[in-house]
Amino acid sequence: MKLNRDTIKLVVLGCCIAGLYAFADARSSLRRIREVQIHFQEGDNLFLTEAMVNKLLIQNYGPLPNMPREKVVLNAMESVLQAHEMVKDAQVYLTIDGKLNTNIAQRQPIGRVGGERSFYLDDQGLEMPLSPIHSARVPIITGKITGETLEDTYAILKYINQDPFLSKNVIGIHIEGPSDYHLKFRLEHFVVRLGDVEDLESKFRNFKAFYAKALQDKTLLSYQVVSLEFKNQVVCTKI
Repeated sequence: MKLNRDTIKLVVLGCCIAGLYAFADARSSLRRIREVQIHFQEGDNLFLTEAMVNKLLIQNYGPLPNMPREKVVLNAMESVLQAHEMVKDAQVYLTIDGKLNTNIAQRQPIGRVGGERSFYLDDQGLEMPLSPIHSARVPIITGKITGETLEDTYAILKYINQDPFLSKNVIGIHIEGPSDYHLKFRLEHFVVRLGDVEDLESKFRNFKAFYAKALQDKTLLSYQVVSLEFKNQVVCTKI
């Protein structure tokens, strides 16, 4: 009898567990998305709006609120968002209370190529289209645009963006040719001939020392061209 009672207990326990699983599964299948929340990293939504993200999701998945949670494929949604030309990275996740959260990092332009075909150069050195809703205030790149010269320009812009003085004052880069880059400053008449992209740290260190001295002596406005093309030298041309 004892064996029979133990067997009955095990059978009952197994049925209870199966019932609980079935109940939980049934409740889970009834759970639906309650709300869609869109977050931009550091609040930066210059090139993409919440409405644009919502439209993109609706075009691919239809209206999301009230959709059963089991129909949501998070990886697929992330891929759709990451394929957008203004998105650098996207993460999508569901919360227990039924909120579908999307965290989006937008691409960051560091230069704008001017000419017949205009586009941004982003912080990864890749081509980025212009935005219809926002124009970034970044240095303008002009001149002989090629794959090689854009790689060099990217190296220059990366260095400039790490330096508060240069990022504030450099407004353009003109490409005369490979290894011949000119920087345009906020002072309209002032041009810095950088030469090639070798030893940028030394070139800019020498330039900033010259600039500080000329500013102190109040002679900065008398210079038109400052050349950094020669090693450890700053060669100036006056107006």
